[in-house]
Amino acid sequence: MRLPRRPRLLLPVAIALVVIVALFFLFSGIYTDFLWFDSTGFTSVFSGVLLTQIVLFLAGAVLMVGIAGGNMLLAFRTRPMFGPAMFGGGSGADRYRMALDPHRKLIFIVGMGLLALFSGSSFAGQWKTWLQFSNGASFGKQDQLFGYDIAFFMFDYPFIRMVLNFLFTAVIISIVLAAITHYLYGGFRLQSPGVHASRAARVHLSVLLGIFVLLKAVAYWMDRFGLVFSDRGFVHGASYTDVNAVLPAKTILAIIALICAALFFAGVVRPGGMLPGVSFGLLVLSAILIGGVYPALVEQFQVKPNQQGKEAAYIQRNIDATREAYNVDKTEVENYNAQADPTKVQSKGDTSVSGVRLLDPALVSSTYEQTQRIRGFYSFADPLDVDRYPDSSGKLIDHIVGVRELTSPPEGQNNWINRALVYTHGYGFVAAPGNQVDSSGLPAYDAKDMPVTGPLVTSTNLKEPRVYYGENPASSEYVIAGGNPNNPQELDYPETGGTGQKNTTYTGTGGVPVGSFVNRLVYAAKYSEANIVLSGDINDNSKILYVRNPRDRVQKVAPYLTLDGNTYPAIVDGRIQWIVDGYTTSNDYPYAQSESLGDMTRDTSTDRRVIAQQPSDKINYIRNSVKATVDAYDGTVKLYAWDNNDPVLKTWSNAFPGTIRPASEMSPDLRQHVRYPEDLFKVQRYTLSRYHITNPAAFYSGQDFWNVPGDPTQGDKNIKQPPYYLTTTMPGGTPAFSLTTTFVPRQGPNLAAFMAVDSSGGADYGRMRILRMPSSTPIPGPGQAQNSFQSRFAGELNLLGVGASSVRYGNLLTLPYAGGLVYIEPVYIQVAAGGGQEPYPILQRVLVSFGSKIGVARTLEEALQEVFGGEQQEQAQPSDEQQQGRPEQASTALNSAISNAKKAYADAQKALQASPPDWDAYGDAQKRLEEALTQLEGANANRQQEPAPSASPSASASPTASATASPTGSPTGSPPATPPASPSASPTG
Repeated sequence: MRLPRRPRLLLPVAIALVVIVALFFLFSGIYTDFLWFDSTGFTSVFSGVLLTQIVLFLAGAVLMVGIAGGNMLLAFRTRPMFGPAMFGGGSGADRYRMALDPHRKLIFIVGMGLLALFSGSSFAGQWKTWLQFSNGASFGKQDQLFGYDIAFFMFDYPFIRMVLNFLFTAVIISIVLAAITHYLYGGFRLQSPGVHASRAARVHLSVLLGIFVLLKAVAYWMDRFGLVFSDRGFVHGASYTDVNAVLPAKTILAIIALICAALFFAGVVRPGGMLPGVSFGLLVLSAILIGGVYPALVEQFQVKPNQQGKEAAYIQRNIDATREAYNVDKTEVENYNAQADPTKVQSKGDTSVSGVRLLDPALVSSTYEQTQRIRGFYSFADPLDVDRYPDSSGKLIDHIVGVRELTSPPEGQNNWINRALVYTHGYGFVAAPGNQVDSSGLPAYDAKDMPVTGPLVTSTNLKEPRVYYGENPASSEYVIAGGNPNNPQELDYPETGGTGQKNTTYTGTGGVPVGSFVNRLVYAAKYSEANIVLSGDINDNSKILYVRNPRDRVQKVAPYLTLDGNTYPAIVDGRIQWIVDGYTTSNDYPYAQSESLGDMTRDTSTDRRVIAQQPSDKINYIRNSVKATVDAYDGTVKLYAWDNNDPVLKTWSNAFPGTIRPASEMSPDLRQHVRYPEDLFKVQRYTLSRYHITNPAAFYSGQDFWNVPGDPTQGDKNIKQPPYYLTTTMPGGTPAFSLTTTFVPRQGPNLAAFMAVDSSGGADYGRMRILRMPSSTPIPGPGQAQNSFQSRFAGELNLLGVGASSVRYGNLLTLPYAGGLVYIEPVYIQVAAGGGQEPYPILQRVLVSFGSKIGVARTLEEALQEVFGGEQQEQAQPSDEQQQGRPEQASTALNSAISNAKKAYADAQKALQASPPDWDAYGDAQKRLEEALTQLEGANANRQQEPAPSASPSASASPTASATASPTGSPTGSPPATPPASPSASPTG
């Protein structure tokens, strides 16, 4: 029954509409991508990648269809003239043929179309491999097995394997399709006895099988070069068995495969299945015996009984290649005769740790949130970042920095207009010196508030504090900025009076203009948002800003880079710039050890940080080749070639000429804020935990391998301690902004080594030094130091965290000092001021440990004095006369101090709970609380000197250490919050 005319006409119209809509959305995606790249000035990357993908897609599709489809057509054209009757009688294939034959053209076209789509897409996905092959730069260094330039293995070998895999796939598909076609159209029959085939079918399939075996011969030959990536031996790279058994076996197998291919081709002229059968059997048998059994026997009976001796030369190759590939071959390892007794060292005059950073960027983020967020729709990164800025004298000081980023409109106001047009950007740069706090323990901000004020703002000449591009997840969404400058509607910052907000209009060069109807239409399609077309607030001055995360932005313009997980902001030349470190990575460096990038970089900071994590890709080569910047206001991306000696970077520069600027174009201000990247340092410390050993015998024994210690402040030994940015003075050197870490032995808690890399942008940038601890003197490791802190001062520190407050330990810093190593750890009290505020930490104590001596005080200088000078922790016991009457006096003084502390604490809480809070009364209560706690410290110290064991929780503490009672805590209640302090408050850290 035929369909009525109207339905028959509607069907093609509906299909046409669907196709048009699909093509429009495809066009929208490509066109908006072009507009974005055009707005950033990287259209050459867009066109280069797109053109390469199109060419590879077409090449893969045409080759696959030509090979597979051509063989299928050949099988069809050489079908027997009499079809199934050729071998007498019918078969099960007849009914399939009769069902498919009327539709064979449609089936062929659809099948080849799908095959072209999948093969073309797969080939296009290898665009990086092709670009590296076609633009590869020489390394100028040969591998130790074949004598080929490293570039062959990095750029050429992957491309050859890609082509071989494609040809293998094409031939296998051709064999399958040709066999099916021959079978359906009577070319051969599976019937008793044996297989009956026409000459055409036999010749066709013999040739295809011969080509397959010929490709196998080529693959065997190329497998020889792949031995430099072998993981068969003790380490990665060609092992003794690979060189002495597998390498000759692969050569022999390649020759045998050539012979077998010739036997398959011989089947073209000689009928029967004997030659193909013999060649197939020979190939399988040789692969098992020569390729599998023989190397296994060599490994079992020659290598394993004497592995250290047999593998020594190949372990040495692995050591040399790994150290070169991970760029640690120039690491300076020196024996450091560290002292553990502070009485045997001279600390006077050593000011190397006097300005050490005490603020922990992972803890004070919530302090910044509560004291500088201003409004609930702003936030700071967690953790914050460490950079350096000059103080009033021009000396560079470690700073804890962050930008006030926008999260989302207030609750109940989260509509499209507010999201896209009003709440478009964050505002302000907030910074505080890392070695200072105000009198209340809060950061002594030198850049704060809205508008931004403070001495740092003046010294850096900050001109543009607005943040349209940032790390907050809200930056993944688009905003439409600009519009009418005469009627600004973008929220700039809250202000007192008037409408309650200061508005602005975006005037930056970044973003894509959306004044034209076409642009509005394609973006409406891209984001499925009709308001982009319909809104009357969008005009010729409007621009759409998207891909606003700095890391995503750099990744889009440089898709060949692996990016560091931690992007950080800096004031550069008067503007807020995001600095992103880019790596060139590979897993094709001969003999180098391959590891998971994600595993090597995972530690406490990556578990805590809400940023993009590194992929778990395997790598065995890495360079910090690019320093990138993203302007926080207009999104301008700049790529600087930081490592001009990296052949991988040269290769990508050849592929995308003009996109990477020379490092000489970096401004002095930008160079001042460049720092050694964190993820690279983690990879290198992971590598150096083993590859600090350069002797193959010692490496094989592994007794001197190190571990990165677990983070002692987190209580989880399975999570590595992160490296720390701080100014460090290495022995014989001068203070330098550095990235530091420690090592402990594989077995044992003592400190094995201390490592630091110069992280400043000066001439010594990247200089990596390891101080190896003496084996004769046990130096406490980070875990031991943390345990000593917590056990020695458990009572006193717990007084800080009574009630609703809690004690938070900051980063445990390790530094060379006075001929040994000193541990420095800040202690915070996390408090809440009530009124729905979240708790935030305030710095209240500094712990110092040197060997077995420990000090604790309000300031670092006082804590160092307790350890190195003045009254020592171990004191002589008082005489019997001195002890008389002391218990009663100590008990009375202790009770009086506790009573005074309670009263002062209650008064402080009452002042806080007033509406508005009475800060004068609060300050007076704080002073009285400080005096009471000082009395408590003295009373507790006297009580510890009693001859009988004390029941005090701090009885085990030394007298000097006992003088650490909380300035803000109370034995019975939570400590009060502290109001935001002026940056001019006197520093105490």
